[in-house]
Amino acid sequence: MRTSPRLSLNNGVLIDQLGFGLYKVPAAEAEGLVATALAAGYRHFDTAAMYGNETGVARGISSQLDAGSGSGGSGELFPPLSREDVFVTTKVWNDHHGFDATLRAFDDSMVNLGLDYVDMYLIHWPCPRRGLFTETYRALETLYREGRVRAIGVSNFQPAHLDRLLAGAEVVPAVNQIELHPWLQQEELRSKHADLGIRTEAWSPLGRGQVLADPVIQACAAEHGRTPAQVILRWHMQLGNIAIPKASSEARIRENLDVFNFELSARDMAAINALDRGQRTGSHPDNVN
Repeated sequence: MRTSPRLSLNNGVLIDQLGFGLYKVPAAEAEGLVATALAAGYRHFDTAAMYGNETGVARGISSQLDAGSGSGGSGELFPPLSREDVFVTTKVWNDHHGFDATLRAFDDSMVNLGLDYVDMYLIHWPCPRRGLFTETYRALETLYREGRVRAIGVSNFQPAHLDRLLAGAEVVPAVNQIELHPWLQQEELRSKHADLGIRTEAWSPLGRGQVLADPVIQACAAEHGRTPAQVILRWHMQLGNIAIPKASSEARIRENLDVFNFELSARDMAAINALDRGQRTGSHPDNVN
C-alpha cells in the first residue's frame, strides 16, 4: 500500500508525489532508513552516484521485497512488495559528463543498485562552463530508448540551460529537480516547466530545516495542529510539486508522509507564497562545475 498520490510524467509513467531523499545519508544508514520508509508507505526513493549510498538503498529495498510485506503505523500488513511498486531515481555526477562517460556511469549505478532498470535517471548539475550537458543528455536518451530507464530528466537546470538542452533534444525531460522551498520558490522556472510539460521536483523542500522557524510557517502549523514540516510539505503537494524530504528517524519519516489528510486554505497558501526571498541554501547552478 502506498500512501502518497501519484502524478503522471510527460511519458505516462507514474511517480509518487512525495518521495524519500537520501542526500548525505551514509551507505550504512541508507539500508535501514529505506527499509523503514518502505514499511511506512513510501515507494519513491531519490539517490545519486555522488551520494555514495546506492548500494545501501539497494539493500534496503531488497530487504523489504524479500520480507514479502510491510507494516503500517497501526500494525496492519501491507500486500507483498514487488520491484514494480518501487520508484528509484539516481543521477550522473559532474565528473562523468559526456556521452560515453555517462553510459559508463550508468552501468556503475546499475551494479550498485542491483536493478534491471532504473525508473528515472537525471543529470545532477548542468555544469554550464564545461559545456557537456547536451552530450550527457544524448546518452540519457539512448538509455531511455533502450528501455534501461523508464524516464529521464535533469536537476538544477535554469531556464537558459533548458533552452540550450531542448534545442537539440529529442525527449523532453520528465522532471527538473531543483532547490525549492518557501524562501526560494523559482516561479519563473516553474512556469517554464508547466509550459514544457516538465514536472517540478523539489530538493531541500524544507530549506534544510531553516524555513521551519519562519513565523508564518509556525503560525500556520499551530492553526492546523501540525508540525512546520508538515505545513511546508502540504504546500508543495497543493502546488503540484514532487517533493523528496530527507529524514533520519522513524518518527520523522512517518511525520513527513502524514500530509494527505488536511488541506491548507487559500489564505494559508497566499501567506506562504509571500515568503519568497530568493534565498538558496545550496549552490547556484551557474557556479557548479
